Amino acid sequence: MCLVVVALRAHPTYSLVIAANRDEYHDRPAAPAAWGDDGDFAGILAGRDLAAGGTWFAVRRDGRFALVTNVRDGKAQDPAAPSRGLIVPRVIGSSGESLASDARNYNGFNLLAGDDSAVHWMSNRGSDRRRIDAGVHGLSNAVLDEPWPKVMRTQRRLQEWIARGDGDVEPLFAALGDRTRAPDQELPSTGVALEWERILSAPFIVTERYGTRCSSVYTVNRDGYATFRERSFAPDGSMTGEVNEAFALRR
Repeated sequence: MCLVVVALRAHPTYSLVIAANRDEYHDRPAAPAAWGDDGDFAGILAGRDLAAGGTWFAVRRDGRFALVTNVRDGKAQDPAAPSRGLIVPRVIGSSGESLASDARNYNGFNLLAGDDSAVHWMSNRGSDRRRIDAGVHGLSNAVLDEPWPKVMRTQRRLQEWIARGDGDVEPLFAALGDRTRAPDQELPSTGVALEWERILSAPFIVTERYGTRCSSVYTVNRDGYATFRERSFAPDGSMTGEVNEAFALRR
């Protein structure tokens, strides 16, 4: 993922809300979210990166989830490093492996993992693992709650939605679909050219080669019922597919 907002025990109906965009090159093959039946994907709902075999966001039937974002900090990327998409099935899959021993082997990443009772964040870019507080949080390609313009804009819309006590998630998809770019004076400096900083400052990115590939909204209500919705997009930003899965959590 490249933009994530989370509401933990902050909504009158939902104990957990996650709204997220995955940005990627359009020529990198991927499959939409589906229940897996192989290896660490057995019993989890996730999209699949068909190039490296990992995923960006996954949930289990017991309500546990995990997702990753890349860190964009101007440091050179190691082309020999393992894919960061392999972190999610490691953490959430049947083996439940820890990253403690080899997190540094990956290029920069953030990991969010947990369920509607507790969520933890960690990064391999100098930050310790920590449990996040109840409330609204945002994550992009820097550390948790770094006030990038698109993070703050999407958090604000999530907070407004919560304040209305709205149970309809369409406003969250609308927030994820916002193509507004930040003014130059508000752009972060992450080591890419100014034009790319402008392009990447929008919550929803549209270019011919790179952009928002899918938007996902995951909710768990206070009765233990989960819903996962994913919408996929073409390079021009038009929707090409939709996945809707609802299930009672197996605590």
